[in-house]
Amino acid sequence: RPPRPMHTPTVQPVMNPVCPRPAHGRRLAIAAGALAAGAAAAMPPPIEPELAARVRGLVATNLSLPASAGVQPRVAIEIGALDPRLRLAPCRRIEPQLPPQGRLWGRTRIGLRCVEGDRPWQVWLPVVVQVHAPALVPLRALPAGTVLAAEHLRSADIDWAAGAQPPYARVGDLVGRTLGRTLQPGEAVRPGDLRQRQWFAAGETVQVLARGAGFSVAGEGQALGAGIEGQPVRVRTESGRVLTGVAVAERRVEVML
Repeated sequence: RPPRPMHTPTVQPVMNPVCPRPAHGRRLAIAAGALAAGAAAAMPPPIEPELAARVRGLVATNLSLPASAGVQPRVAIEIGALDPRLRLAPCRRIEPQLPPQGRLWGRTRIGLRCVEGDRPWQVWLPVVVQVHAPALVPLRALPAGTVLAAEHLRSADIDWAAGAQPPYARVGDLVGRTLGRTLQPGEAVRPGDLRQRQWFAAGETVQVLARGAGFSVAGEGQALGAGIEGQPVRVRTESGRVLTGVAVAERRVEVML
């Protein structure tokens, strides 16, 4: 008897839940004319110049720039690339959006939302924001424990957004402060590089400034703990009420109501 032919099963392509194309098919692009025309591309092309310009405009409009000795900071916004693994439905119009509670500083991201397409979607575009302005840097390597003096410092154009905290730009803000870590020449001095100061001790009488929406009230109180710069501290007011504020200066506490 002749051998029976082997049965070959039919393989169904796996469909992508975002874009109704087989998983092995070409990936849809999000940028350039491919999206506007609804065409597909094997690799995501660079972001369309018009869309990139709108992203830069959105960032520039919402960026809080430092006031550095009257010098206008120089801002550079670098547009990154989308994840090449993305598969998105064609879109005729894309709108950039600010990140929710995001920080437009250093490495951040901008939302891209499809507002005219067969299927709505939103993705995140990586963006790097640089803010160049004068700030103070060491002339030479300074070890931890150095008490800063004017001759230790010089002004240089640096990227303020390279760190989470803004650098210092005025010499008077640094003279007499003690370094908490070693700094290299040309490295900007930021608040986290300094040892925290103790503004008052527990039991001392302090000035209390309470701030609220459209009002402020000043008074005196007794510190219930040591007042470490920038740290929360409890204070008992003259009326006996205990408030928690932040030590901001010599024998001074600010309370937000």
